[in-house]
Amino acid sequence: MLEMTNEWDKTFKRNENVGHKKVSFYNHFGIEIAADMYYPLTGSNFKAIAIAGPFGAVKEQASGLYAQEMASRGFLTIAFDPSFTGESGGNVRYMNSPDINIEDFQAAIDYLSNLDNVDKDKISIIGICGWGGMSIQTACIDTRIKATVSITMYDMSRIAGNGYFDNDDNSDARYNARVAINNQRTIDFKNGYYKRGGGVTDDPSNAPLFVKQYYDYYKTDRGYHKRSLNSNDGWNVTAGTSLLNTRLFRYANEIRSAVLLVHGEIAHSRYMSEDTFKLLKGDNKELYIVKGATHCDLYDGGDNKYIPFDKIEEFINKNL
Repeated sequence: MLEMTNEWDKTFKRNENVGHKKVSFYNHFGIEIAADMYYPLTGSNFKAIAIAGPFGAVKEQASGLYAQEMASRGFLTIAFDPSFTGESGGNVRYMNSPDINIEDFQAAIDYLSNLDNVDKDKISIIGICGWGGMSIQTACIDTRIKATVSITMYDMSRIAGNGYFDNDDNSDARYNARVAINNQRTIDFKNGYYKRGGGVTDDPSNAPLFVKQYYDYYKTDRGYHKRSLNSNDGWNVTAGTSLLNTRLFRYANEIRSAVLLVHGEIAHSRYMSEDTFKLLKGDNKELYIVKGATHCDLYDGGDNKYIPFDKIEEFINKNL
């Protein structure tokens, strides 16, 4: 059994008009997934949403904020920790795999579909940052999803294979990345433990602007959490093995359900949502650009409350 805290240890204020409780469920790999459920205090037969992300964050950060807000708008929601992270199960810790991460989302849909107070025909998902990409990939396989909302999306396989802004999109750079990660595997096996990647830098003074924005969220009171990989020591160095050998979105053009991509106008990562949107087919797909917003402004709204919750609510309801 998982050990989950009962204290309110979120990075956002509790809304007393929304119910909250801890829940868990198993994915098909036998890993127990920890989640926070948020729900309206009255009503039944709820529309439901499963929410995850950002990549390397925990449910006490952005995904929980989204889950609580959408519950205040009439949805039953769960924000979950992916396998190997946060309060969820799975060993070795701090690993990731696109296959397992997609299964985590599907297991969340399994769970929601079997709740007595949920309309199983009205289930949607929201993915943030790297989990925005995972949400698109989940929509490729899971036909139970009625609407997918991808927020400030990262395609983690593109980052792993091409580097930021596709600056390393060549065979030599990929080969050198493979050499480095495989050498680390040898070292880790010899040492008997996995070296961690370090998370977001502790000294952003000479870092690119987008890294400074990550620091401002993950390393300050704004978004720091003790269980967040990005706030602390990061993923295992070898965690990216699968992503180096994988490309997401191969069947994105075959997604029949509705998809909304939300991105900040001045986000460094905007190109990933724009390129992914070009892959999608059908008149139930939309790209929504938030004026003046950076990548991390869509984690918690930033100073000016950039998150377009009205738009998200309208899109999901329209496509249920």
